[in-house]
Amino acid sequence: MGDTTVRRPEDPEEARPYPVTDTGRPWPARPARVPRRPRIWFEILLIAVSYWTYSLIRNAVPEQKAAALRNAAWVWRTEHHLGIAAEQWVNHTVNTVTWLVVGMNYYYATLHFVITVGVLVWLYRTHPGRYAAARLALFATTGVALLGYYLYPLAPPRLMSGGRFVDTVQVHHTWGSMASGDLKRMSNQYAAMPSMHIGWSLWCGLTLLALATVPWVRVLAALYPVATLVVIVATANHFWLDAVGGVLCLAFGLTVARLWYGALPHALPRTAPRRPAGAGAGAGAGAGAGSQSYGT
Repeated sequence: MGDTTVRRPEDPEEARPYPVTDTGRPWPARPARVPRRPRIWFEILLIAVSYWTYSLIRNAVPEQKAAALRNAAWVWRTEHHLGIAAEQWVNHTVNTVTWLVVGMNYYYATLHFVITVGVLVWLYRTHPGRYAAARLALFATTGVALLGYYLYPLAPPRLMSGGRFVDTVQVHHTWGSMASGDLKRMSNQYAAMPSMHIGWSLWCGLTLLALATVPWVRVLAALYPVATLVVIVATANHFWLDAVGGVLCLAFGLTVARLWYGALPHALPRTAPRRPAGAGAGAGAGAGAGSQSYGT
């Protein structure tokens, strides 16, 4: 029928259109904003380099002890005025149950990284069309947190002057915080605002709640950020308001992903479109392949 080509994508998810503008053309127009199938080697390298860079920059932020202690005192007073200053009670109560507080120390030290990477791998394998947008949201969340560490140094409760908080890692001689014990020389101790334990755990929880289909996984996804909040407070590593900062950072990250891809990650097609043969040769090749189907 002349030049008309009928497209018959095999996967219904692939048939879902990307957001469009009033002109009817795909939006956004630049290829960089269209979700594509991720390459495993590139993703491993990107995540490794990004985490190394994040750690390097975070720990390179000057440790402004005096300012950090003043800010901690202000946060503590503010929470008293708001009637939410329960961190000390939680810290002392949990510290009386040795097995519980030791478990929380290891939780704090490991799960925020292990589970975040696990969710990224799950997205890569089962939701490749949504992976890039979700990854962008996570990276933007982490990036804006670095700005918070620089602009607002904050001592954690366990380092407050006269705060009478228990440093659970030192007391129970466990490996649970890069800012406690012998490891404190390797980490900026005054980078508590915002809490990326909350930012990352909430990203994991929302991602699994939006995309997982197994009921028990969804239940654990909902509980994970809540458990993380209890842990960061019980181990005296963060105030409640640090968690609010982490939530705001995630909101920023999701906004960046929404603006870049035209939709939140969960609203994008599950399967990224396959590139037509020769599409990588440039704009001219892409235009020449415009009538080919992405579905086969």
